[in-house]
Amino acid sequence: MLPSKPLRPMAADGALTDLVERVGAFHITDRTMLRAQRAIEAAIRAGSLDEAARKAYLTEVRRYFEAFDSEARAHLRDVDRRLERANQVQFNLSAERGVAVKRIEATQAVLGALDPLERTP
Repeated sequence: MLPSKPLRPMAADGALTDLVERVGAFHITDRTMLRAQRAIEAAIRAGSLDEAARKAYLTEVRRYFEAFDSEARAHLRDVDRRLERANQVQFNLSAERGVAVKRIEATQAVLGALDPLERTP
């Protein structure tokens, strides 16, 4: 068995700190993700970030945001279905309105023709 490398602190690179800031901007309620966020922020501030902490954070971010993404996509599909139904209702109501307008026009034509005939003895 190979000896394991000692965990040495490493400097956080710009991409990691950008990710940590981006994730930190979210209102996170998931306890595991929140703990991971706080831990990585503390490690970066203390200069004690190591590869294990980095990997653990990236794994947790992936788990959390893949689930978040799936939930958001499911919500979008639901909203799209509801919009499609609403559009269909609007289309049907517009067609129904057109039929009602034509009926009014037709009945008005009959009533308009009736008026002069009723006045004539």
